[in-house]
Amino acid sequence: MITIKEIAKLANASSSTVSRYLNDSGYVSEETRKRIEKVIKSTGYVPSEQAKSLRTKQTKVIGVIVPRLSTDTSSRLVNSINDILAEQGYQIILANTNLNPEKEIANLRLLRSRQVDGIILLATNINPTLIKEIENLTVPLVALGQEIPGISVILNDDYQAAKDMTKLFGEQSHQDIAFIGVSEQDRAVGHLRKKGFLDAMNELGLYVDPKWVAEAGFDLQSGYQAMKTIAEAKRQKPTAVFAVTDTIAIGAMHYLLEHGYDIPGDVAIAGTGNSRVSEYIRPALTTIDFSNELAGKQAAELIIDQIGKKELSIKKVVMPYSIIERDSV
Repeated sequence: MITIKEIAKLANASSSTVSRYLNDSGYVSEETRKRIEKVIKSTGYVPSEQAKSLRTKQTKVIGVIVPRLSTDTSSRLVNSINDILAEQGYQIILANTNLNPEKEIANLRLLRSRQVDGIILLATNINPTLIKEIENLTVPLVALGQEIPGISVILNDDYQAAKDMTKLFGEQSHQDIAFIGVSEQDRAVGHLRKKGFLDAMNELGLYVDPKWVAEAGFDLQSGYQAMKTIAEAKRQKPTAVFAVTDTIAIGAMHYLLEHGYDIPGDVAIAGTGNSRVSEYIRPALTTIDFSNELAGKQAAELIIDQIGKKELSIKKVVMPYSIIERDSV
């Protein structure tokens, strides 16, 4: 294997000059740069990433922790993150928690042991153990989706978006509105979206029937089951249903259609997330678009900006959102 010393000899340059060229870390004259480039091309020299890491004290690897690999939101965020990082010469290590808080902690420890340059966390359940683990990190961390004290975050306006969607139903003269959420341990999706719904109902002067408030998981089957619970709770049925994810909404739609309900004639329904499938199911699903690709891009740019800095500037970015009205309302 050819070495930097041999490259320097062939290019009639010093080893330190070749090192500066390879690491883009100092001045190299244009004439010398061309000679080094010519030798590298002719010899097929490829720098050792391990040696380069020792010199620069960077691995050019970013850890990305996701709650579930299978969701549309996760895939869109990860693709966007990876596109930006790849442009800057970074690779990613992807870690899946499968919505398990203990795996979230374990993955943080694993990535720390792998000496990644930074971590992007698609956060779900924020707890004291997780916060303590984050405080022990020696590399920058950016969180997506949840607010965590002391670190930079990219957030959705979950509260206001849920409030606006509920008010859309009110503007369409719906009074009997049901809600399907998730565990409030998930502050953004579970707590803030539910609070937005409840506050909107209060401002509209509408009664929230406890029998029409259900909790689901993040999968189709639990959306189906939650809708079944609501529909069977009392003889009267709601005329509108708001679900905190598109997946839950689609599961609920399946139950309604299977049992002879017309959407939106009998029951209007809306989800959250603007998943790819939401546009193509029938009827097409009304939903909230949270600009996932833009959020991923901003998270990647923010983590790159923080790498190598002794003092980190803490940033809080709230993403724009829009309601996409389709045939389900």
